[in-house]
Amino acid sequence: MNRTQSIPWYEANQAYLTSAVTAVRTALEAFAKNAESPSSPPSSAAPESQSEFSPPPALDSLCFTLGLSNFERTLLLMCAGTELDSRFPSICAAAHGDPRRSYPTFGLALAAFPDAHWSAISAARPLRHWNLLEIAGGDTLTGSALRIPDRILCYLTGVYACDEKLDAFVKLVPLPNPLLASHQAIAEKIASLWSQNLNGAPTPIVNLCGDDLTSKRTIAAAAAGLLGMRLCRTAEWMIPRTATELDGFLRLWEREIALGASALLLECDDRDASESSDHLPHLMESLRGPLFLSAVNPRRSAHRSTAVFSIGKPPLAEQRAIWHNALEARVTGLNREVDTLVSQFSFGENAIRSAAGEALAGSTSANAEDTVHANTASLTDRLWDACRAQARPRLEGLAQQIEPAAGWDDLVLPTRQKDILRQIAVHVRQRTKVYQNWGFAAKGSRGLGISALFAGPSGTGKTMAAEVLAHDLRLDLYRIDLSQVVSKYIGETEKNLRRVFDAAEEGAAVLLFDEADALFGKRSEVKDSHDRYANIEVSYLLQRMEAYRGLAILTTNRKNAIDQAFLRRIRFVADFTFPDHEQRAEIWSRVFPALTPTSNLRMDRLARLHAAGGHIRNIALGAAFLAADAGEPVQMGHLLSAARSEFAKLEKPLTDAEIAGWV
Repeated sequence: MNRTQSIPWYEANQAYLTSAVTAVRTALEAFAKNAESPSSPPSSAAPESQSEFSPPPALDSLCFTLGLSNFERTLLLMCAGTELDSRFPSICAAAHGDPRRSYPTFGLALAAFPDAHWSAISAARPLRHWNLLEIAGGDTLTGSALRIPDRILCYLTGVYACDEKLDAFVKLVPLPNPLLASHQAIAEKIASLWSQNLNGAPTPIVNLCGDDLTSKRTIAAAAAGLLGMRLCRTAEWMIPRTATELDGFLRLWEREIALGASALLLECDDRDASESSDHLPHLMESLRGPLFLSAVNPRRSAHRSTAVFSIGKPPLAEQRAIWHNALEARVTGLNREVDTLVSQFSFGENAIRSAAGEALAGSTSANAEDTVHANTASLTDRLWDACRAQARPRLEGLAQQIEPAAGWDDLVLPTRQKDILRQIAVHVRQRTKVYQNWGFAAKGSRGLGISALFAGPSGTGKTMAAEVLAHDLRLDLYRIDLSQVVSKYIGETEKNLRRVFDAAEEGAAVLLFDEADALFGKRSEVKDSHDRYANIEVSYLLQRMEAYRGLAILTTNRKNAIDQAFLRRIRFVADFTFPDHEQRAEIWSRVFPALTPTSNLRMDRLARLHAAGGHIRNIALGAAFLAADAGEPVQMGHLLSAARSEFAKLEKPLTDAEIAGWV
């Protein structure tokens, strides 16, 4: 074993570079003294020959890969020497015969080295094409100062550093910790696919599809690491748009690939395919080397092969394992609680660990013994709340979050309707056991979504019923603003619906599509393209509802306006009828909070008023304001005034029979 092989490559590379720089400095010194200049410094001037390095020294790797001539190699070393050897500036000044010109130039190199060739300074040659040298401002090309970019200098010394110009666009992705088994399997498939092409045809573009950006990054980094490559990432919107800037970026990235094994992750996750910039196809064709494309849906290339890998949340078994791992050090005996969390929330590894950490941070036990035997019920509540916060979707402009406060006791409905609502709650709670543990999901994913239609006149409790379900299930409730979702532009409605369902999927929130007959009219006869796309919009909504992990509720005042074909695809249908006298009396008895002062209210007479629950609440609230302003408890007179205002708003007559005996 020789000396070079017995020391680390880094030290051997430093010695080789120092010797090469010294040889150039010696030649410049000879030129400065008007001595006979030797031929360009041969590579044998280094202490060891290139063949004894494994891998070869960085200098020789760069020269071979980028095709530098011996003179171009010398020029590069002259610029590197200025940074590495403090004697170079004075030697350059002496060689120029001008103490102010203490820097290397093309002109100096052309004069000092016998094997110089003018083509070396051409923009088409490697030194300028690959930005291996930077030219400072000057009157002439040959007289301008030259410097070596930090990226190239670091490369020659064996240190990795991203080019500062490229650093504005790309960021290094660190190698991940050991991956989940399912993600590791995907990374190995990608590495196997690329390993077949690394030395031949261009590698296929790997589409990583799904909405879990963190998982896609870790899988891409792991796949690159398996092939000994670094991974850098950039977002599509960060790529330069102008032709000159784009060409500069592409050239820098190609140089990055040439200097070291690198792969690029191009992230388009915040854009639909229809929103992608026009230059994305050009980028896919032009970005050489291994390329990952991260998007919700795959993107194709006309002239470059692609491979598609769907990256979803970890399987339920892996999610359980992550939960147990995150909780094991602090709490034991939470198997049932973990199963409940997994059945409701579909999280990736980072989200699980964040939720677990947030919940455990609330523990104030004094010692480990108390921690292990912490109050399970309290911890379960904290875990659930942490998961809700972690999963809370971003539905700005498309949905309104409703804080559910109503409980079962607040809901006045016939027994049959209440039974339907309780069945809905059971289906939501037990879906994982039935679908996964009992094997129904293995029979097919179609129809596994839990959907319900609440039909009935305004004010009969449809929205309150949705609140009751969300409150009982301890889930977030979002009312979808159909005025923002439905668009006159073809394709926009589906895009908005996709945003709604994708955002809510992680936490399986309760989605309330109020007045859904705006979407669910009878299937129209196709007379033009707008009719055809309107039917497509409804079909898309039903497809997403059938696959949605949570509960999707549709409300309508006109059940008969909904196509029977659509009704067959909705699991539960609850009819909310106008309350009868007995139900109205019960609603009146519950409408006032316990803290509201009342006096001499006659529930039997109030129940004569033909008003649904929503209108009764409006009347009670209006009467409370009148009473508060008068400094009195709520009385029948206040209710009469409020009732007249409410019925006038509804443009309905208030009959004497309804208000007889109120005052």
